[in-house]
This record gives sequence, structure tokens and C-alpha cells, in this order.
Amino acid sequence: MALERLQKVMAAAGVASRRASEDMIAAGRVLVDGKRASVGQQVDPDSALIEVDGLPIGAAARTVYLLLHKPSGVTSTTRDRHAATTVMELLPTALVPDGARLYPVGRLDQDSEGLLILTNDGPWAEKVLHPRFGVEREYAVGIRAPLDADQQRALEAGIALEEGTATLFHLRAMTDVELDKLDGLLDPAPGALAWYRATLRQGWKRQLRRMFAAVGIPIERLVRVRIGPVRIDGLRSGRTRSLKAPEVRGLGSGAGRSRDATDAAASARGGSGRPRPTNRPGRGRPPRPRPA
Repeated sequence: MALERLQKVMAAAGVASRRASEDMIAAGRVLVDGKRASVGQQVDPDSALIEVDGLPIGAAARTVYLLLHKPSGVTSTTRDRHAATTVMELLPTALVPDGARLYPVGRLDQDSEGLLILTNDGPWAEKVLHPRFGVEREYAVGIRAPLDADQQRALEAGIALEEGTATLFHLRAMTDVELDKLDGLLDPAPGALAWYRATLRQGWKRQLRRMFAAVGIPIERLVRVRIGPVRIDGLRSGRTRSLKAPEVRGLGSGAGRSRDATDAAASARGGSGRPRPTNRPGRGRPPRPRPA
């Protein structure tokens, strides 16, 4: 589209009259692509990120909430010249409005998988991320062999890390039903690992990997399966969907846990408490050999 004067674009978006828009620009209240605008500046209204008093206008004003099942090996940043693939390259163009600048709400390590939220709604993202809202993150943790009693007790008691004591809100073996669901979503399939569910309310860097390493157990695969009330169910590796309105409201109101989290934990406590290693090939791939 042809370039237009910024004050004209602002007036067309209903911000103010052209004259009043010029005054706002001169007062330093307007940014274009993150930089202070100047009176008479020309912009592309379909691609420029225009902010007035910190709020976007025009095409970028539409709020977007996307859920991506990030595969392993993909970087959770919007731009990284050293990364082979970033999450932005996986998003369908139909779900991203022209001019919208999305960013991840939190991150997943490059070698971790699972749910990642992307949005252009900063205040909403802050509610999801800030510890005071207590939004839980639940992970499927694949390790080579089941935890012994001492290792499980140590993890449940908390692990001393540089930031302080790292704690788990829940730690339990995955059920057969959960393993079957995971098997249909991951690529490659879960393989011959012992799988656990671990729930965090903290958000320290590589927290679960560091906690398990402290008890002598390296994590082989780490998959985020839940963020607050939003679950991975039905979203295969590499796929994206828009968050539903109840999910957006639930996360934005600090809904930390899904409604069935308590029931799932209670059901797990009623079982043996020992994980059953998976040994299903899944989509034609041979099962991962279990070390001696």
C-alpha cells in the first residue's frame, strides 16, 4: 500500500483529528515501529506498528492469542539469526494480522517441546507470567528409568538452586490414558521412557532439568502439556490454534489450574505411583532402546 502521512493514518483510525494528531506526535506520544515519530512522517498503515501512549492503533490494534505446540529444535524467540527455525516461522499467516507483532508469553528451551502462547497483548501476558497470579505449568517428563523412593522424596521436598529452593506443586507418574494421548501428539513418539507429570508455579530458567539433574536423573524429553486451564489435548507437534475466548479470560484472570487437575492428581495417588515405561513404536518408528 502507498505511504501516508502519520497524522492522516491516526485520524482515519479515530485517534483524533489531523491537527490534534500532529500535536500528539510533536509531544512525543507516538511511536512508529518502536521509535519516536515525527510530524509529517510517512508510514505504511498496513505494516507499521503505530502506538499512541503505549497502545497500538490500526491493524496492529487487534489482539491475537495463539497456542503453538512447539517441536524440539525450534527457538522460542521471534528473531534469532543463529537459529535454524524460530516459532514465528511455524505460525500460519492466516492467524497473524498484517502489522501485528507477536511475542512468546514465556519461553521453552530449544530442546523442550509443548505449549507456547504468543500474543500482542502485553498487559494480558503480564498476568499469565507474573508469579503473583500463580498460573501453573504442567509438564510431561520422560526419563530413562523410574525414580527411586529417595529421588522422588528429594524432588518433592524441594531442590536448592542458585535462585533459592525450587519446588514442585505436583509430581506423579503418568497414567496409561495420558500416555496414549501423548503418543498421538508427539513427533517422534514418546518411546521407551518412564514418564511423569510435574507441575510448577515457579518459572526459573531450565528449572525442571536442573532439579532432576540434582538427583542424578537427566531429563530425556520435556513436554509442556498445560498452562493454567489450557491443555495440549488434540494439538499435534508443530500445529497452531487460536485460544478460545474462555481460555483467554481464564488465563487473564489468573486461573492457575485446570478444573480436573485435582481429580487427576487424586486418581494418580490411588494407583501404584510407579510409572509404566512406554514401549510403543508409534507412527512406524522403532521404540527407543532402554539402557541397561
